[in-house]
Amino acid sequence: MKNCNTIKRLESKVRSYCRDFPVVFTKARGAILEDDTGKQFIDFLAGAGSLNYGHNNPVLKKKLLEYIKSDGIAHGLDLATEAKKNFMETFESLIMRPRNMEYKLQFTGPTGTNAVEAAIKIARKVTGRQTIVSFTNGFHGVTLGSLAATSNSHFRNGCGIQLQGTVFMPYDGYMGDGIDTTEYLDRMLTDGSSGLDHPAAVIVETIQGEGGVNVASFEWLRSLEEVCHKHDLLMIVDDIQMGCGRTGTFFSFEEAGISPDIITLSKSLSGYGLPFSLVLLKPELDQWKPGEHSGTFRGNNLAFVTAMAALEHYWRDDRFSKDVKRKGQIVRNRLEKLVSKDSEGILSVRGRGMIQALDCKTGELASKITATAFEKGVIMETSGSDGQVIKFLMPLTITNEQLNRGLHILEESVKKVMGTICSRLLSESELEIGVVT
Repeated sequence: MKNCNTIKRLESKVRSYCRDFPVVFTKARGAILEDDTGKQFIDFLAGAGSLNYGHNNPVLKKKLLEYIKSDGIAHGLDLATEAKKNFMETFESLIMRPRNMEYKLQFTGPTGTNAVEAAIKIARKVTGRQTIVSFTNGFHGVTLGSLAATSNSHFRNGCGIQLQGTVFMPYDGYMGDGIDTTEYLDRMLTDGSSGLDHPAAVIVETIQGEGGVNVASFEWLRSLEEVCHKHDLLMIVDDIQMGCGRTGTFFSFEEAGISPDIITLSKSLSGYGLPFSLVLLKPELDQWKPGEHSGTFRGNNLAFVTAMAALEHYWRDDRFSKDVKRKGQIVRNRLEKLVSKDSEGILSVRGRGMIQALDCKTGELASKITATAFEKGVIMETSGSDGQVIKFLMPLTITNEQLNRGLHILEESVKKVMGTICSRLLSESELEIGVVT
């Protein structure tokens, strides 16, 4: 569009989201974005999961503005600051202690991929081994270490060198129903002639967001943990997109009953869209030398403030958690109803909590649905190896009215696109048998 000309003229070709949503956004509040023409959009993307508490959350904004007005420390390397101390104490009291968790907190550079880099590095340092096991359809970032653990060729092809140090194993369900892929991993680790060097760690997402919202069963996750213990591997859970409440619990793995050795968090950790990443290490793994994994912007003090406010407001009891699960069930029910009306058997649904997905089988169909929904006022993205999955990442704080209105627009978009495609297929079929008059 005309108002995007400056973006097209000056920004690198690497830009992506602005290609799918070609308007200039000017302001946002909660689950609503507004462009420079005044048109409003319901946000089912939420910063790719970075805005679990919505845009410009008023509770968090109040605390942030108060901190800025008081001349609180904005940048301090990894100096001890009041904002850091307050966040750590709050995280310990509201998140770790109620869950009987004991971890050291490492503040990395502010991106999720940097947290993954740190997790992989410390796993190798502690074990003295190099190989990392990742999984098919996994996504862990696009810097070299995390990219080596990312499976999608679209991202891997962008680095220009051969990626090393990681082997890929089949994720839960990758080999079809009824096949426990952790048994395959166990066999590879047991057999000295499998060709698999003894790994340092496995890195896994409990739900693969970028990979197409593939949901690992709790049984599979528990079995994976057992395999790690049996073969002396560290278990890294990448909870960057699925953590901070997305599945209904603060950590996505809680209901599975596992205890990862290392956990990575980012995206919605700050609660306000501010860059902030964290690695949780079991105490015996904290074998870093001072400054060994460094970075100028590790420990964002403004993010400490909003992250603490989010914890205090939403995680003092289980009311927010229950509401997330309730809304997640609304989304799931609406999607299943939509799928039931698909006489062609193309669509399917999967997910957990407020991360749900509509599998459209092809990227062409999924992109047409999301483009139509955008025209009607809903923003959502696709994922999966071929972009065939529509992923729903609306803010957890979205109102019932906004949620239902957005789902209604989705349904109308699916009907419009599917109707057009079915009509086209019927027309092509009639041409083949020569009945078109």
